[in-house]
Amino acid sequence: MAKKNNESFMKPMTVSKELSEVIGSGPMPRTQVTKKIWDYIKKHKRQDPENKRNIIPDEKLAKVFGSKMTINMFEMTKKVNKHLS
Repeated sequence: MAKKNNESFMKPMTVSKELSEVIGSGPMPRTQVTKKIWDYIKKHKRQDPENKRNIIPDEKLAKVFGSKMTINMFEMTKKVNKHLS
């Protein structure tokens, strides 16, 4: 049985207005969205220096995450998915 290539990650997705303020306008695949979010987080030094798995949202990220509270990177993925269609 041949391994099925998972194309859902590569399918271009529509990006919400809030998310486009962070990563630019879409459509773009989920893999690209994730990469651009991490580029933004690192460029703007939004990682908690004590625990790099935690993200400290600025104004733009707070609109995507729905809160200014610190969020872990696994929770971040769920929040970002709500901004893709």
